[in-house]
Amino acid sequence: MPKIKHKRGLKTMEDLFFRENILEILDYIEEGIHIIDHRGRIVYYNIFAQKIDGIDRDKAIGRHLLEVYPSLTYETSTLLTVMNTGEPIFNKEQTFINYKGEKITTINSSIPIKSKDKILGALEISKDITQVRKMSEKIVDLQSQLYNNTPSKSRGGETAKYTFLDIIGENEEMLRLKKVALKAAETDAPVLIYGETGTGKELFVHSIHNSSHRKHKPFITQNCAALPANLLEGILFGTVKGGFTGAEDRQGLFQLAHGGTLFLDEINSMPLELQSKLLRAIQDGSIRPVGDTRTINVDVRIITATNIPPEEAVKHKLLREDLYYRLNVIGFSIPPLRERKDDIPILTQYFIKELNKKLNKSVKGVSKEVMNIFNKYPWEGNVRELENLIEGIMSIQDIEIIEAKHLPAKFRPYKSSNKGLKPFSLKDTLEETEKNLIVQALEESEHNISRAAEILNIPRQTLQYKISKYNLK
Repeated sequence: MPKIKHKRGLKTMEDLFFRENILEILDYIEEGIHIIDHRGRIVYYNIFAQKIDGIDRDKAIGRHLLEVYPSLTYETSTLLTVMNTGEPIFNKEQTFINYKGEKITTINSSIPIKSKDKILGALEISKDITQVRKMSEKIVDLQSQLYNNTPSKSRGGETAKYTFLDIIGENEEMLRLKKVALKAAETDAPVLIYGETGTGKELFVHSIHNSSHRKHKPFITQNCAALPANLLEGILFGTVKGGFTGAEDRQGLFQLAHGGTLFLDEINSMPLELQSKLLRAIQDGSIRPVGDTRTINVDVRIITATNIPPEEAVKHKLLREDLYYRLNVIGFSIPPLRERKDDIPILTQYFIKELNKKLNKSVKGVSKEVMNIFNKYPWEGNVRELENLIEGIMSIQDIEIIEAKHLPAKFRPYKSSNKGLKPFSLKDTLEETEKNLIVQALEESEHNISRAAEILNIPRQTLQYKISKYNLK
């Protein structure tokens, strides 16, 4: 019986906690939270929602949702939609105009509140992406202005600035890849490039475009990481006025890239639901702007890149399998710097030469010790890490030769530690180490054999044998 009373007491405490404290707790969550009842009236509105929407919650509570948000409708409001359907909505973009005339964009997750299959209301969690939306629109507008204000003969050179001459190295695999990329430039086939961060994927992409028949046409790039699906969809395919609240007629990157090349970096970060639309656009050669009913034909060469093996991306559901096969018509992997160490001296000297011009320096090279360290170091950041390292040293040092002492602390483990040492016996060294450990254990245990054996984590008999062996009695 005491056990049952305890459970009842605990249940009572839980009920009390949720009844009296849950609403106060919700005010500390840095996402907007709205709750409406079955009539569509607002019954809860947390402080952060007030900050997002610019609406005084005391004036909002008790009023119908559409009265507070007149720019929304029963069809465009995610809260009212789940009330109608009884089905939750996750990560849905919603744009509305507040009473100050400001356009607000949020990503909403809306959940119906039910009891015995009866809908009592709905709850919504909103994340403000207004500034992200504005930034994405500026990106498209700036790219559009850049292209439209650039003379046609120089457009390719203005946007895609690298050629195959900028790919430095004599590594056998890199030379082979340059030949593959040159052949790829002769076609319009999609290209998928894999390489770790800093290996030089963009160099290959730029070079392919600048060696193709599209070199005088637009070269447009977009990183697919860290953008919600709805935002990225508008950036890629464009929007039409009235497509959603606050939407304007705006060309997408596919339209801007018409006749040229569209480079999608980190394609593995693109939301899966958008990947299906991308696949359809590539297969059909046409796109449909957000909110539009018509399709627009586009002539775009697609190049994509990923910083994880594409097969792994497919395996872990980061990249649709059908899209992978469509993108990987021509595919190749750029080796990391640790697998092309024969290029390190060439790259090092190249960066020093270029940085001498940029920084007005006269550095001649690196010491033999530094080059030995470079050959041992794993270069997790690849070629970009090497370049940034050299630039950092040359920016603050007035030297002719880069020495080991100029390298950051993380390079210390890779310095030679056996310089000037005579040959030694591994067996003798191990025995000497073992002997010293036994002496320490004996001293710590005050020569108690059992205790010393426990410290060393060896049987007592073994310790006795080794004491005799090293004549430690």
